[in-house]
Amino acid sequence: MTHGTVRLTREGAIARVVLNRPDVRNAFNEQMLADLREVFAAIRDDPGIRVVVLTGEGESFCAGADLNWMKRVVAYTYEENYEDSLNLAQMLRDVYTCPKPVIGRINGPAIGGGTGVVAVCDIAIASQDAVFGFSETKLGLTPAAISPYLLKRMGEGNLREYFLTGERFSAAQAAAMGLVNVVVPTDELDAAVDAKIAMILTGGPQALAVSKELVREISERSLDENGPYTAEVISRLRTSDEGQEGMNAFLQKRKPGWTDD
Repeated sequence: MTHGTVRLTREGAIARVVLNRPDVRNAFNEQMLADLREVFAAIRDDPGIRVVVLTGEGESFCAGADLNWMKRVVAYTYEENYEDSLNLAQMLRDVYTCPKPVIGRINGPAIGGGTGVVAVCDIAIASQDAVFGFSETKLGLTPAAISPYLLKRMGEGNLREYFLTGERFSAAQAAAMGLVNVVVPTDELDAAVDAKIAMILTGGPQALAVSKELVREISERSLDENGPYTAEVISRLRTSDEGQEGMNAFLQKRKPGWTDD
């Protein structure tokens, strides 16, 4: 199924989301933002989907902002710019808060906003040929919408350097900074993604969603708040149907029911 600029396919419990503008290296425009939000809303509501792979068509992951989009933005008012930028921020939030694990298959360059999309994936597996960077300051701008997610992945010190210099950095450097989890040769990218999918599918669907929520929530709460919050989370899971099945399967030395999907 193609949503204009984004292609969504299903393989059993696996959804594959492909940024599909290879002629412009999968650069963003208003339509792609809307299409991504629509696709991730559908994924969120589909109980049959258990893991998502996000990648780009062709040799690039995402080149950031589309040139024609930028030509229109130049003439926008403050109010129009605010609305436009909020759309980008909301799309990133939709991917980041997706209850299904999202694996970024980083098949090539991810620049500017494209690097932000890498940062909102739960796990990013990059081809050794991928490159990253932020050129916004060279245009008199700043990578604002993507910055909260990049800060979580890369840390303040790295952002200060690469936001200010605008220099490109390699997949190996991205891994060292925490932006991507794994770097593999290009011809091993699909095998690495498939191996990670297989590991994720051994987990309970509800437990995976709650684990994503847990990671987000504990970083935003105080230690005093986290005690009651984490106790509530684990108690809720232990008494749920899925938690009961998982614990009983372990005690009975059998596989839990969700691994038969």
